[in-house]
Amino acid sequence: MAIEITDQSYQPFEEKMKMTIKVLEDTFNGIRAGRANPRLLDTISVPYYGVDTPLQQVANVQVPEARLITITPWESKTLKDIERAIQASDLGINPINDGKMIRLVFPQLTEERRKDLVREVSRLGEESKVAVRNIRREAIDLFKGYEKKKEISEDERFEAEDKVQKLTDRYIEQVDKTVERKNKELMEV
Repeated sequence: MAIEITDQSYQPFEEKMKMTIKVLEDTFNGIRAGRANPRLLDTISVPYYGVDTPLQQVANVQVPEARLITITPWESKTLKDIERAIQASDLGINPINDGKMIRLVFPQLTEERRKDLVREVSRLGEESKVAVRNIRREAIDLFKGYEKKKEISEDERFEAEDKVQKLTDRYIEQVDKTVERKNKELMEV
């Protein structure tokens, strides 16, 4: 029984590659670049009526200046809980509580810290490339299995491998661009 290879055949692999890029971008959003970014607070949850709730759902988060985030809770009784949650997080910034809102002042990154972050970003980029290549290998193994079972011809397998390689190249290039963009952001003074 022959299998017809269509564009839909590549869809699951492309979806996995897209997800790899999304995970990388989300990880990069959590890396502090010396400027205030409200996405840094995405992982912080606050106990709110006995339930851990994302910070953005219990407070107004604003960036009035390049190195400052202000957090104004909708209910003033949650101020201390928000402060504790920020201190317990791996953000590495001490919250300033004035009784009405919390201020997070982001210090300028040192040159050494910038270089460490660039190395970390590059490492994460390499891990993403490996993930994309593993997806390519998974796809190629699938098509080789089809050929082995005589469900597709050798020519069809070669054509499928070529398309998978082009897909892989496109997503590897996207990883490189994402890493380059983040490194540029980190090295800006």
